[in-house]
Amino acid sequence: MLRLFPALGLLLISFSLSFAVQAQSQSQLRVLTSIKPLQLIAAAVQDGVGQPDVLLPPGASPHHYALRPSDVRRVRDADLLYWIGQDLESFLPRVLAGRDKPSVAVQDVPGMALRHFGDSDEHQDDHADHADHADHAHAADQHDHAHRPGSLDAHLWLLPANARIIAGKIAADLAQADPANAARYQANAKAFGQRLDALDQRLKTRLNGLAGKPYFVFHEAYDYFEAAYGLNHAGVFSVLGEVQPGAQHVAAMRERLQQAGPTCVFSEPPFRPRLAQTLTAGLPVTLAELDSMGGTLPVDAKGYEALLENMAGELASCLEAL
Repeated sequence: MLRLFPALGLLLISFSLSFAVQAQSQSQLRVLTSIKPLQLIAAAVQDGVGQPDVLLPPGASPHHYALRPSDVRRVRDADLLYWIGQDLESFLPRVLAGRDKPSVAVQDVPGMALRHFGDSDEHQDDHADHADHADHAHAADQHDHAHRPGSLDAHLWLLPANARIIAGKIAADLAQADPANAARYQANAKAFGQRLDALDQRLKTRLNGLAGKPYFVFHEAYDYFEAAYGLNHAGVFSVLGEVQPGAQHVAAMRERLQQAGPTCVFSEPPFRPRLAQTLTAGLPVTLAELDSMGGTLPVDAKGYEALLENMAGELASCLEAL
């Protein structure tokens, strides 16, 4: 055929090469997320096609991060960018204003189940069908203005139903930007959702019966997870960076721990507040960690599931021993 129609043959070869180059280019879309949990969800969707990048380095706080010039370039160069929203990454809106490519604040994606600090489950801002949540009320020693009552609790990735919606949004965006791999993105998102169903059942089984166990946290970041699995922290010992509370406040917190009896106090890695030892010295308290960011997890298709399983394991291991 090529001998009879050389021009046609060359045209077909040219078209094939052009299509291959285009597909290769599209499969190398630069996907950037603000924080590690969103990167893990994106990795599940991109599995087998590409690898998402993350803006914040391990251990950095999304509440107080300061962008470097190299970070600003990455934000502006990314083809697709996903962040929680201004209630978490307050440092991002100014830089995003200079982008001419898509960026998505996932807290604004339709269907997300959103909570506010101080909410009980009856009053949560829930745009999805979300049932079987236990009542959630707590007393908190708070002096972190980012967590003032009524403000949005931006730790929304800790609810599996929200992760499913985020994955669906990422899959739809990638399918539009990279049609050659659209079927793969959609299949990955569907498989991710199926694994989340199985994960949800495992976590319910593991955490069943722990609702009455008392524990305290240093960071009010776990309400979504707790509401989903019937848990309820007894109090929050908030610490603003290196600012140490006064002696009277420390004494009040210690009194609460004494009244609680044997209990667990969870900090968030990579740093354990210096206050932890002062608060718990001589008391029947176990110090442990809850990593809501998945800082040490590998970035792969099952990383998000590992994040939640690790949290459930840390909670169960400590509370079951009380």
